[in-house]
Parts: sequence; C-alpha cells; structure tokens
Amino acid sequence: MENNIQKVLISQEQIRAKVQEMAAQISAEYADKDPVFVGVLKGVVIFFADMVREISIPCEIDFMCLSSYGGTNSSGNVVVKKDLSVDIKGRHVVILEDIYDTGRSLDFTRKYLLSKEPASLKICTLLDKPERRVDGITLVPDYVGFTIPNEFVVGYGLDFNEHYRNLPYVGVLKPEAYEK
Repeated sequence: MENNIQKVLISQEQIRAKVQEMAAQISAEYADKDPVFVGVLKGVVIFFADMVREISIPCEIDFMCLSSYGGTNSSGNVVVKKDLSVDIKGRHVVILEDIYDTGRSLDFTRKYLLSKEPASLKICTLLDKPERRVDGITLVPDYVGFTIPNEFVVGYGLDFNEHYRNLPYVGVLKPEAYEK
C-alpha cells in the first residue's frame, strides 16, 4: 500500500498539531454554546474522531453521508445517503469536513443544513484544495487546517476506491496507482 505513495504531503505530527490548534480555537469560540459537530462520512471519520477528542467543551456529534465521487473525480451530483439524527434547529453547528475540493459537496451540505434553521453554521475542513474549485462555488471555510496543491491525496481518512484511509498521514498517490 505505502509503495503507491509518491510522497508524504502532511505528516502525522503536523496533523496532530493542527487538529489541537483548531480544536482549541473552536472550543474557545463555542464555550457555553453546546455545539453540534456534523461529520460528512466516510472520509471525515479519522479527522472527526481526533477533533472531537480535542474539543474541551460540551458538545454533540452527528453524521451525514453524501455521495458524489466515483474513482478520482466528482460526478457533480450530490445525494444524501444518510441524514442527521438530531434536530439542529436553533443549535450552533460546525461541519467537520476532510477535504474542500470541487466545493459541490460542501456547498450542498451547507445549504442543506441551513434549511434546517440552525442558530449558526460554520465549516472546519482539514484540507483545502482551491485549485479544484468549480465555477460558482465561493464558499470560504471558517477553519482550514492545510491548503494543499492540486494533487490526488489519500490517507487520514481520504481514499482511492475505499483504500488508503488508514494511513496516518496525508500522502500523494502515485498516478500509476489510479490511472490503471
């Protein structure tokens, strides 16, 4: 598996430090607000678990599952495969996302959750890949861990055909691994 990694883009140590930094900032900003952290499955699972363990205030967690990817490219059509199980009306909500790529999924998620009338809605993404943004997507996340180049990344929850999620770092996948 690791022989398909071209290079480590963000190390496990860099991720850990950034997660602690963002969690401290969010904890301070949401003190006494009892926020709901919403994760978009599956890619966010590892980042989500690490973030909520670093959050130092009372909070709730929930998950959504969307689909828009097939292989290496987004299809452009976003479908809700699993909806929230908690009512977020009047609640402070923070979306935790693994990667802000084309923007379609995150833009859809934001609009979808806003329709449920939360008191506030912010976005925290581990990775931001602005070069991949599609026209018309102008959303700016409130918290960004790392801005990355337009390379195919895997690890720390990110996958290629459901593999590589378990790598403890974010790495660039060799083109020959996905151009078969």
